[in-house]
Amino acid sequence: MKNILITGAAGFVGCNFVRYMQNKYGKDIFIVSLDYLSYAGSLENLKDIPDPVGHEFIMGNTCDQKLVEWILRFYDIDTIVNFAAETHVDRSIVDPEKFIISNINCTFHLLEAARIAWKDTGYHGKRFNHISTDEVYGSLAPDDLPSTELTPCRSSSPYSASKAAADQLVISYYITYGLPVTISRCTNNYGPYQMPEKLIPRTIALLAQHEKITIHGDGQQIRDWIYVMDHCEAVDCILQNGRLGEIYNIGGNNQVTNLEVMRLICNYIGAFHVGNQGPLASNSISVPDRLGNDRRYCLNLRKIYNNLGWYPKTQFVLGLYNTIEWYILNSTWVGQMLKRLEEK
Repeated sequence: MKNILITGAAGFVGCNFVRYMQNKYGKDIFIVSLDYLSYAGSLENLKDIPDPVGHEFIMGNTCDQKLVEWILRFYDIDTIVNFAAETHVDRSIVDPEKFIISNINCTFHLLEAARIAWKDTGYHGKRFNHISTDEVYGSLAPDDLPSTELTPCRSSSPYSASKAAADQLVISYYITYGLPVTISRCTNNYGPYQMPEKLIPRTIALLAQHEKITIHGDGQQIRDWIYVMDHCEAVDCILQNGRLGEIYNIGGNNQVTNLEVMRLICNYIGAFHVGNQGPLASNSISVPDRLGNDRRYCLNLRKIYNNLGWYPKTQFVLGLYNTIEWYILNSTWVGQMLKRLEEK
């Protein structure tokens, strides 16, 4: 049996990863979820997991190194997947110190806990995958080639800079101590349980409540969207077969402008007979572009495909339709999360 520690497990991607791993491996794994339940993490996200018996939730912070060391030893953890992070660009501009603490300092303490708790084993059979972001590469022009794992980091916001710094810490622990690490850098995720401060769930929530959506700038910012379960599958693939000390790009091969994403949601939401229905123009307002809003992200996925055989499976139009359906059917959850955001 594999014993896995998932940090940030009560957040969006983390809770989906818990489900993915339990659905795939069943009784062959035991999962410990660690989360300090910030505004973006909720126990509601873990209440209907496939196997509650094979899961233990611990409320705590990855900056609490002694707690993490205890978890690693007590539960005999052999795999760590670090989803814990502050991720919202706008919030990083308003309060950058929180992102430095959460994304750099806490990653350091997590690495130290693993180094100390696993040292006596010689790291045999251990694995630590750190979840990063495509934003560390910075903005691309429309005609630029997709970023590879060798593209230099050129961060545009305190958020992406904090993630780039954390990546360097992770790699340094591999080089200096031999800690068995990998890093995955993923494009924009969408799917169930994403906080409605992000583009897709926020657009769905506003339209469902008969409110207008906001277009920042000209809306021509380009993102590569990946369905969250495709991301989970890629991380699992890296855990199983990824080469230690390596970075792997993960993407959806779905380059879409923000304007087109919102247009698709406007077109789809009428199928559920709720909220605003009709063209984007009548359901939106334009505002100045936000600070640090990169023009385009795009990742080269050749490495993960050639070396590990992974590629994204979910077509964007289908994944988006299924996501809209989930948010409409789970309006109570959406309301709870919107209230959290208002209180933040």
